[in-house]
Amino acid sequence: MREAPGGAKRLAAAVRARGVRDERLLSAIAEIPRAEFVPSERVDAAYRDEPLPIPHRQVTTQPSLVAQMVEALGLAGNEKVLEVGTGYGWQTALLARVARAVWSVELWPDTAQSARARLERRRVANVHVVVGDGTKGLPGEAPFEAILVAAAFTSVPPPLVDQLSDRGRLVQPIGPGGRDDVTLFEKSCSGLVRVRSVVPAHFVRLYGRHGYRRPSPAP
Repeated sequence: MREAPGGAKRLAAAVRARGVRDERLLSAIAEIPRAEFVPSERVDAAYRDEPLPIPHRQVTTQPSLVAQMVEALGLAGNEKVLEVGTGYGWQTALLARVARAVWSVELWPDTAQSARARLERRRVANVHVVVGDGTKGLPGEAPFEAILVAAAFTSVPPPLVDQLSDRGRLVQPIGPGGRDDVTLFEKSCSGLVRVRSVVPAHFVRLYGRHGYRRPSPAP
């Protein structure tokens, strides 16, 4: 696997230039090679601050956007986090560095298996990758102190709200997919409260029972 020397450090510098200030997160970006979490034919582009295509008409999230979303969760290091949308696992690996435990749900079995293999190669031990409908969450593992949703829908799926702990934080792109508002929410005694907009962005759609209908396979 070809990898640009110092690529991860340069990527961390680019993310810092976009306004991210969480030093633990920036250190993780500088130390976890994104090149190990992209398709082999995309390694040369791994350290560009841009999304990259993966199977099933999906894409990896742009690194600076990943960082802004993770930073918005305000993780202190002792949280149990639910991630909806594992992809190839780079975001998952970052979450594992700044939280106590990560449960990640991926819709596509082959993508989940690829992420598991990549995380195992990096010896990331505090992550569990599960194949399933992320809009349903993982009720058997709830509550979660933080939830990160890596795909867009017009509202937060109710099961995710139910599985968020009191005063827990949730970040999700709100929109139709393609023109979305990444939004930070916090759970209070009255329910889920919108805290602020994190950043406008373009995301793939969130598929599942409490999201968009899963598309038919490509011919």
